[in-house]
Order: sequence, then structure tokens, then C-alpha cells
Amino acid sequence: MKVHPFQIPKPLHQNLIVQVDREMVFYDKLHQHAEIQLTLIVNAKGKLIVGDSIHPFEDGDFFVIGPHSPHLFKNDSTDEMAHRISLFFTETTFGESFFELPDLEELQPLFNVSKEGFQVLGDTKDIQNAMKQLPNLQKLERFICFFNLLKNLCYADKKTLTNFVSSKKMGSSQGERMQTIFDYVVTHFQNEINLDTVSSKVHMTPNAFCKFFKQHTNKTFFQFLIELRIEHACQLLNRGDDQNSILEISEQSGFSSISNFNRQFKKLKGVIPSRFAAQQKK
Repeated sequence: MKVHPFQIPKPLHQNLIVQVDREMVFYDKLHQHAEIQLTLIVNAKGKLIVGDSIHPFEDGDFFVIGPHSPHLFKNDSTDEMAHRISLFFTETTFGESFFELPDLEELQPLFNVSKEGFQVLGDTKDIQNAMKQLPNLQKLERFICFFNLLKNLCYADKKTLTNFVSSKKMGSSQGERMQTIFDYVVTHFQNEINLDTVSSKVHMTPNAFCKFFKQHTNKTFFQFLIELRIEHACQLLNRGDDQNSILEISEQSGFSSISNFNRQFKKLKGVIPSRFAAQQKK
């Protein structure tokens, strides 16, 4: 089942939509949909862009993407097939008032926090097992597994993905522009990017582009670019490859100045890159 931008096709006679992706490159276009998305990364490393934020992902990570939240998973290029399992549903999947039943009031906080999206922290073994079972289960078994999964998510430790939730859905023309911008940035962030070049990709003046980008992400373009570069640097530092110096990682992440890299890294992560790298080895 191919996921198209802005719409998740619903299989006939199925309420819960389960999708298994095994491919060299995940669907990496910016898209949004009305459904809440639960995604388990089975085998892949890369970056998740959601709303106004960038988050690294690796094997075993589990994410909940809120409804109408623009996002894309950009996996690193390797010789191995990338693998993820996703489940899509809405608060009206089983009827307009189903999740408002008194017996299900325990789930309401989960729906509230899912609007911003979150990553599950700590031990995700039970959640991983449930997600891996879903594709092979029949309807009733899938229904039961789904509610066990929601129960586990209610009490799991969570990290919010984005604090910016748009008050309205993104139209197709706006979505295409944001998609073009993100496609360009995630491909070229290691190189110098200037405002004239990126604004021309969406046929806008630099001033109009800056207003458009901030309206849809709640941050400036260069704030977003710096965060993307820092998250890439974190991934390189996490690998613990001593062959790459801080200077090399700085350059590989798109920074032309080591002092600017150190300053921006500390601003976002609270420590300088060398200290961050040392913490990852403990």
C-alpha cells in the first residue's frame, strides 16, 4: 500500500490500517494525513522531520505522529533494506463517539498528547512485539492487540516531537512547496545554502519565502537548517568513530566554522560537541 501525500488509502472493510515498508528508501516526501500514525523503526537509521522539529531514529525507535502533522522519514542510504511498521487510525475509526465511552476514558490523555506527537523512551520491547504481530493478525486479534498497544502507550515514558501544531490543515499547493523545500534541504544541508537559492526552488522572493516558512514551522528557515545540521552531527558523534575529528564532523554537517559549530551545538544541546561525544561512550 503506497502512502500518497495528504491521504492514507483505506482498505475495504478494514478500520485499522497497517502498513509494512521494506525498501531501500522510505517514502521521503513531506506529507500529512488525518490519521494518527504509530511507527516502529525495525531496521533503519535516519532523521524524522515533523512539524518544526528534527529527530534522529534508529532500530527499535517508536514514534506517534499526530493528525494533520506534516512529516517525513529520511533514512540513511545503506546496502540493507530499510524496514518499518506503521498503524494508522483516527478517533472516529470505530464510530464518532466510540472513544468517548466511559470505559475508554483512560485513553483520553493519550489522544491529547498525540496531537503534538511523541517518541517512546526507555524499554519498548512490549510495544515492538505488538507492532510486529499486527501485520499477521486477523481482524479481532488485531483489534485486541491494538488496544493492548494503546494501554502500553498510555503509561510509557514519552518525549514530545513538536510543540508547534498548526491550527489548520496544509493545502496541497502549500504542501508541495514545503515538500520541495525539505527535499532540497535534506539533500543539500551539508553544503552552503543561501536564501536566494532555496526561495527560488518554490518561486518566491526571499522575503515571501521567510514569511511562508515561519508560518508553517514557527521558526526561521536558518533555525531549521541549523537544527538539521546539529542532529546530523549528533548521529555522527553517537557512532563513536574516533577516526572523525570534531572539525571533520563539523564540516560533514555543513558548518564552515568550527567556532560557529561549537556555539550552535551548545545552544541546542547544552554541551559542546566533544563533551557530548564523551557522554555517549559512558
